[in-house]
Amino acid sequence: EDCSVVGIEIHGSVLTYVPDHADGDSFFNYDVTSSENVIATIRSANEDENVKAILIEVDSAGGSPVGGEEIANALRNSEKPTVAMIREMGTSAAYLAASGADYIFASKNSDVGSIGVTMSYLDNTGKNKKDGYTFEQLSAGKYKDYGNPDKPLTSEERALIQNDLDTIHKNFIAYVAENRNLTIAEEKKIATGASFLGEKAKALGLIDEIGG
Repeated sequence: EDCSVVGIEIHGSVLTYVPDHADGDSFFNYDVTSSENVIATIRSANEDENVKAILIEVDSAGGSPVGGEEIANALRNSEKPTVAMIREMGTSAAYLAASGADYIFASKNSDVGSIGVTMSYLDNTGKNKKDGYTFEQLSAGKYKDYGNPDKPLTSEERALIQNDLDTIHKNFIAYVAENRNLTIAEEKKIATGASFLGEKAKALGLIDEIGG
């Protein structure tokens, strides 16, 4: 007997695609979800008259903001009802993806939200100097190698990166506010990058119901 509900897993890192060589390469041998695969499954479900609903199971700490946005848009535009179930974790880009569903469940102990953006890295310049390494900068374009951990970050480069992070954060807030029927002001109050356990997430409007 055919099942009338299509199940889709959002596990591990959310990416826009999985590299072709990932299956046979130990470097890429980790749990990932690609937005292009999720979107294709949603599209197929919408084209199948036997499918009555789409269930998204989320257990992910996030990943690509573009990947999360693409999944959220596919869920929002689905012709079939969509439900997301957050298990251990649905944070950052994974929460963005889940926010596109019509209804969201989570456990009382689920980690939800983390509406923030990060691009931190380790500055290697002190270690390189100690080890006797010298970084030789060869690039064309003032900011071509900004964010390179082997060179000091200038104040101009820091401002450039922070501007990008602030813009992505602003977009993140707007997506979630629209998807969850919250005002921008309401969303800004909770968009600190912090995550919330299920009951608190429900009170804040990030999920609809405690359950599995």
